[in-house]
Amino acid sequence: NYKFEHSFELNLENGDFFVTYQISNTKERKIFRPDYLNKKNDFQKLFDLIENGFEVISADNLSRSSASSLIGIEKITGKKIKNYEIDLTDKKAAAQIFIQHKNITGIIHFAAYKAVGESVEKPLEYYQNNIGSLINLLALSIQYQVKHFIFSSSCTVYGNPDSIPVTEKTPLQKAASPYGATKQMGETIVQDTAAAHPMAAILLRYFNPVGAHPSIAIGELPIGHPQNLVPAITQTAIGKLPKMQVHGNDYDTRDGSCIRDYIHVCDIAHAHTLALQYSIKENAFNHCEVFNLGTGKGITVLEAIAAFEKVSGVRLNYEIGPRRAGDIVAIYANNDYAVKKLGWNCKYDLNDMMRTAWLWEKSLASE
Repeated sequence: NYKFEHSFELNLENGDFFVTYQISNTKERKIFRPDYLNKKNDFQKLFDLIENGFEVISADNLSRSSASSLIGIEKITGKKIKNYEIDLTDKKAAAQIFIQHKNITGIIHFAAYKAVGESVEKPLEYYQNNIGSLINLLALSIQYQVKHFIFSSSCTVYGNPDSIPVTEKTPLQKAASPYGATKQMGETIVQDTAAAHPMAAILLRYFNPVGAHPSIAIGELPIGHPQNLVPAITQTAIGKLPKMQVHGNDYDTRDGSCIRDYIHVCDIAHAHTLALQYSIKENAFNHCEVFNLGTGKGITVLEAIAAFEKVSGVRLNYEIGPRRAGDIVAIYANNDYAVKKLGWNCKYDLNDMMRTAWLWEKSLASE
């Protein structure tokens, strides 16, 4: 639901990195990023890669995003992003990127549909897109001897966990939605591929990315009715939506609404850069590691709304509705492993998330 979700290509000194991004250091690291998701501010990840010396190439068919995101990145970084407007489920089209960019070092893959509710209504579209694109990229990675693969996973792989916070070793429960199921399947596919081939793989389990870049040049831009909480909040506050609905207040939580681990998108973005650097440094082939990317704090939906009202000074018009199919009751992360191994820490709090999201929404209204 953001203006970004991708794959990259990276050129580290003598090698290119293909991920759903393309990277480059001062000598020339390229990153290639395919993406056509329910944009969740994933173009933010390009910004962080560029800030850390990577030259980025994007692959996004723009079916669920906007080219204006690339313009936003250019405004922030002064770098023009090359985008291949292709669908990664088309293996022949995807292969052209590998052909045109030799010696790819790695891939960061974000290209997936990601709306839980929509996945319940359109499961086949989710299985075809999310699994098909992943298999194509992995096959091309093997064919073109790409050594590093970073996969954008999700906390939905945990299902409704028996206890929280969840660690990377928490047993996975049955997925609560087809979207979650595609992430569980995707993780298995990546793990099996890494075990069978000279590949170093990392699975990044996102919790709930929200907010916008502090410059307000890029942010979340849902197509159609927002499927995620924060854009629903900001669109209601600005008047795009007459009223928003809280999906249930009868859960076994402190105020009856679902609990989530909201994390600023820039913190998520930086974790990808650190994961790439870690993978390249460790060079652990036939191996797959998992990292939780969350703040470690569980926030209820009603608490998130209250935080927005405090930061914005706007009283939100919302109502309590029925539960939504596919929603998990409560989940938040234990992020100790990512902090220890990647040297990663969250810099933004809930107020920062709501403040930047609101400023982004107001900037859209002024255009």
